[in-house]
Amino acid sequence: MSDANKVMQLATAVRAEVGKAVVGQTDTIDSLLVGLVTGGHVLLEGVPGTAKTLLARSMSHVLGASFKRIQFSPDLMPADVVGTNVYDAETGSFRLRRGPVFANLVLADEINRTPPKTQSALLEAMQEGQATIDGTSHVLPHPFMVIATQNPVEYEGTYPLPEAQLDRFQQKVIMGYPSPAEEIEVLKRHVGGLEQTDLDELGLTKVATTADLLEARVELDSVTVDDGVTAYVSGIVRATREHAGVSLGASPRAAVSLLVASKARALLSGRAFVTPDDVKSMVHDCLRHRVLLRPEIEIEGVSVDSVLDDVLGRVEVPR
Repeated sequence: MSDANKVMQLATAVRAEVGKAVVGQTDTIDSLLVGLVTGGHVLLEGVPGTAKTLLARSMSHVLGASFKRIQFSPDLMPADVVGTNVYDAETGSFRLRRGPVFANLVLADEINRTPPKTQSALLEAMQEGQATIDGTSHVLPHPFMVIATQNPVEYEGTYPLPEAQLDRFQQKVIMGYPSPAEEIEVLKRHVGGLEQTDLDELGLTKVATTADLLEARVELDSVTVDDGVTAYVSGIVRATREHAGVSLGASPRAAVSLLVASKARALLSGRAFVTPDDVKSMVHDCLRHRVLLRPEIEIEGVSVDSVLDDVLGRVEVPR
């Protein structure tokens, strides 16, 4: 069996186990898998009650990964995120009290509810894989991934994420409402008495390890990308900069994120090569938070996703 097939089997097993807790949301699960395989961070945007927190907890559970949740609020301080040195009266010295950022999977819940100063406490962790406390750098667990959530409809008491923070996220995933059939299944599970917050009661088992994720990351390097596909990625990103409705297009870093995410999508499908369809499937998640529309376009109700659809329609697909 090829290593690509092993990664595909791992992804299939994770989807099946997480599905015991979360009904539907298969596209979101796949996006998180892409982030886990590439080491990219994911921003989940959705209204309350769409299983964002449950999804993050379930992913860590089935992977046997350490998990911490940070509830962001207006009074949260940077030290509450990364940790601090506390004085130990018995020893007469300071000891490090690690913050919740020291985990494999960190859920930054309602990240836009805290001021920029505290939001920025995650910047170093997300970019460098380390946290600096009182001038000393501490390496974070490996693998390390931030899954942040934000509510798209409540603006009072929120602090929009600055572009520098948004750019640290490989993907921004929109979590919508479940389909009618999926919502009925959710209700049936509750009628049956299942407690959705008890992962053990739901029967979730560990089907992979963090070591498996690290092996998948090594395998990612062997996924080949044809020159035509590389040019396709470049063409899409450059087209966002030239679009009449865009005031700020995607950066070169966004192009790299799109390419790496496309490689992960191919690997999770059991292939060691990237196709244009892999790229298309990742365009919205990788670029929607990195493209700024002109104000007059937004007033007319045009969305970033519709502009990206237009971009995809203009860029020639390689054969």
